[in-house]
Amino acid sequence: MDRLREMADAFILLIRMGAVLRVVYCFIYIAMDEEQAGSYKRRLKHTVVFYILAESIWQIKEIVLSYYT
Repeated sequence: MDRLREMADAFILLIRMGAVLRVVYCFIYIAMDEEQAGSYKRRLKHTVVFYILAESIWQIKEIVLSYYT
């Protein structure tokens, strides 16, 4: 069970780091290419929504597991 929890923690860490790197990537390209700024702002918004959903799902899972254990 500890191994499974370690894998889950590593997975959520990858999601967090991936979202941060994607946000930085979008900010860099917004600054560099003003013609495509609208496209990168939309990608930035989608990344933030994905991160919020991923964290919400993670917290709901933790609540459910703590309730039943």
